[in-house]
Amino acid sequence: MVTSVPRLVIAAPSSGSGKTTVATGLMAAFAARGLAVSPHKVGPDYIDPGYHALATGRAGRNLDAYLCGPELVAPLFLHGARGCDLAVVEGVMGLYDGAAGEGELASTAHVAKLLGAPVVLVVDASSQSRSVAALVHGFASWDPEVRVGGVIVNKVASDRHEELLREALDSSGVPVLGVLRRAAPVETPSRHLGLVPVAERQSAAVEAVEAMAALVSQGCDLEALEALARTAGDLPGGSVPWTPALPTDDHPTRSAERPRPVIAVAGGEAFTFSYAEHTELLAAAGADVAVFDPLRDEELPEGTAGLVVGGGFPEVYAGELSANEPLRKAVAELASSGAPVAAECAGLLYLCRELDGQPMCGVLDATARMSERLTLGYRDAVAVGDSVLAVAGTRMRGHEFHRTVVEPGAGAAPAWGVRAPVRRVEGFVQQGVHASYLHTHWASRPGVARRFVERCRTS
Repeated sequence: MVTSVPRLVIAAPSSGSGKTTVATGLMAAFAARGLAVSPHKVGPDYIDPGYHALATGRAGRNLDAYLCGPELVAPLFLHGARGCDLAVVEGVMGLYDGAAGEGELASTAHVAKLLGAPVVLVVDASSQSRSVAALVHGFASWDPEVRVGGVIVNKVASDRHEELLREALDSSGVPVLGVLRRAAPVETPSRHLGLVPVAERQSAAVEAVEAMAALVSQGCDLEALEALARTAGDLPGGSVPWTPALPTDDHPTRSAERPRPVIAVAGGEAFTFSYAEHTELLAAAGADVAVFDPLRDEELPEGTAGLVVGGGFPEVYAGELSANEPLRKAVAELASSGAPVAAECAGLLYLCRELDGQPMCGVLDATARMSERLTLGYRDAVAVGDSVLAVAGTRMRGHEFHRTVVEPGAGAAPAWGVRAPVRRVEGFVQQGVHASYLHTHWASRPGVARRFVERCRTS
């Protein structure tokens, strides 16, 4: 069993330093050399993995020590990296920034240690010269268990600026593995929740990834970076790859003979937020997964027995979603029949009566609207009552990230009791519907997928 995939973690002192450009560019540059590259992202972010997938041709996968627990980071990494020559892991925020109030938990440094992976620090060198050496030295020496194996200096102004930076960094003991010039021709537009997803700008995103690859290929020592990746040995703790096959299924033949319910999963530009492991778990639990586009498809997939509507940007497409009245009615009819429906964040908004004044599916007696306030952070949650996803008392960790408000915030039967930042209940459970703002990672609770599929079989 392979447990020693060559790997790099791309980190930075802070957000905005250029991690995504460097990580995505490296993935594409290595892939262009004929390497099978496994792309990963630290934290809960859904958007960067879309660019990673473009760069590598493989599903971008998240490594989140808060949502899934530290014990699953290495197994999930090995699952994603199966059959690959090299893995590149893009960090989150600053190298040592983790879950608020939880020390190093879920930080890039924490994940790097769990993977036993060398770190490449991307530093924004604009407006500094010798000071960059003090910065790199501080990050490299802060935690002796984190191995900073190289630095890539970004936003370098001139040859003279580069000379000063290299001279200063010579004394830091951390080798310079790349120099990227200021004003790089890489356009990755953002809006209220970060980068615009790949699905919304496919051709432009392809061009952006190509530009990142060219920038990194010209400015970085790819041979030295690959050599650094190969210094990573076996993963700590004798980890084995995670598998979506559920260990409680001890009768595979009998299970294979059981009917496979069709579970419709929303996709397209409006619903781009989904962890790859979710559909893998649904399929392993015995479902046939059918992806549909609520912007264009006027019917649910044939034979739909259950529906999953994940996150995304329905607020951007409210008019178009509303205009697709046949599909809205089909979703409402499915829900009223008692069929299992699981909705997270954007899915919650889609099930409301209206969004910013535009009619939605009307499954929930609630309205949704855009807000100036950003709601962001990890959450500890407990299931308030039984639902198609969990029995009462089930504990899960989740993440909220939105600029919308749903009124009321909870139904007569709430989905979750949430701790942090204040204790509250949120979400809706009615008939077969489970709708909530909370994004969860089912790999941490694979029984969620099994329960949902079983309800689809029997509803």
